[in-house]
Amino acid sequence: MVTMKTVHRIFFQNAKKMAALSNESVALMVTSPPYPMIAMWDELFVQMDRSIKKALRDGEAMTAFELIHHCLDPVWREVYRVLVPGGIACINIGDATRTIAGNFGLYPNHARILSALVTIGFSPLPEILWRKQTNAPNKFMGSGMLPPGAYVTLEHEHILILRKGAKREFATPEEKRNRQESAFFWEERNQWFSDVWMDLKGTTQRLIDNDARQRSAAYPFELPYRLINMFSVKGDLVLDPFLGTGATMAAAIAAGRDSVGFELSSEFLTVIHNRIDTIVQFANERIKERLAAHVEFVKERVRTNGPLKHRNEYYGFPVVTSQEARLIINALQKAEKINDTTISIDYGKNPQPDFILKWEEPPETGAGPGRPSGKKKAVPEKPSQQQLFGF
Repeated sequence: MVTMKTVHRIFFQNAKKMAALSNESVALMVTSPPYPMIAMWDELFVQMDRSIKKALRDGEAMTAFELIHHCLDPVWREVYRVLVPGGIACINIGDATRTIAGNFGLYPNHARILSALVTIGFSPLPEILWRKQTNAPNKFMGSGMLPPGAYVTLEHEHILILRKGAKREFATPEEKRNRQESAFFWEERNQWFSDVWMDLKGTTQRLIDNDARQRSAAYPFELPYRLINMFSVKGDLVLDPFLGTGATMAAAIAAGRDSVGFELSSEFLTVIHNRIDTIVQFANERIKERLAAHVEFVKERVRTNGPLKHRNEYYGFPVVTSQEARLIINALQKAEKINDTTISIDYGKNPQPDFILKWEEPPETGAGPGRPSGKKKAVPEKPSQQQLFGF
């Protein structure tokens, strides 16, 4: 039985004016814009403002830097308009290093964008550094081993996180229930909410060919997937104003959120469609990985610390906190292309059967989801958590 459906739309137009989106209609924005002062993006920005070309040609580096950011500023203003009160904006951006007119320098894109968003009215929250490990054998620039002309190699990018206004409210019983069902695991929270991410590599790149990724500077699927689970709830609308190859849209689909993306180049439509063709299997595999990882975490936790006090009411497995009691990760059932730019996704309502085992009842700690008040019932037919894991 299907209980949830999401819709995903693509607009091939400049995101400076998101007329298709009404005020305060978006819960979360996750994006990675073209990086100013990276040579591969020069032509794109020059098409928006011809004076950028002259500034670069004349060696006026900081003038060019500022002119390029003037091309992005209108997008950030539109993002502020369409976000709901309490909505979150996440921007993956790297700084640039470049030699212009014989002078090598750093161009701090993250600081310039952060300043622009704060000026608009956003409240900055703690950011994340994404450590992008390089395979380059030489980790130096400039004069090599001779001081003082050697330069530090940039091996990280910034994920800026900002909020529009005060914290978002969940007032009705339905909103609160949906928020509870959108929870993440305690151990995921400890990993995801670290201010340095060093593990985004490898298997999460399967949805995109390397050539398209190079042309779009796309981030790995796992990056938006984490952010969407961290800062939105099921059914929320997620926006990417620089959609590219559609990583944010794919992550929103996997997480059970609606999404909308804006992109200037229609050449990425084929890549996005290829993502959609494989998204059901890919997303369900990622969901199973999350659930299996939790079971392994519980196994180790029980071995070292003893039984956990709480359990999830859908899967029955132990969890660390009561906030995880109603967590359920809906499996995808079907993806349907309504037309070239609109996709609909159906989800199942039931928990994945592979993870519903005869878990031990937790020690009685009072009323709550999955824990009725009163005397704890005897359940001798169910193994203890230690017995279940074979120790």
